[in-house]
Amino acid sequence: MAADETSIKVSTAARDRLAQLAAEHGTTIRSLVEDLAQGTPTQAEYAERAELARAELAAALGHAPSPEAEAKARALLERLGADAHGPQAAA
Repeated sequence: MAADETSIKVSTAARDRLAQLAAEHGTTIRSLVEDLAQGTPTQAEYAERAELARAELAAALGHAPSPEAEAKARALLERLGADAHGPQAAA
């Protein structure tokens, strides 16, 4: 094992599922896990992105959106995300 590598322990079921997901995506478990780790923002990164978005909106609109407007926008984005990731209709 190289100096910059480590191992993680997961259940056999989790390993098998990761193997199936990796095969379906034409990749390896290693790549699948590394992509997840690098591509998933931390809570601090989400907070930083939200603050940057508020600053951009304030600059464009002349004021920051109200907490109510933010809540409505968040709910809409969550609904859109749920629709995009929901069950696929049969063809």
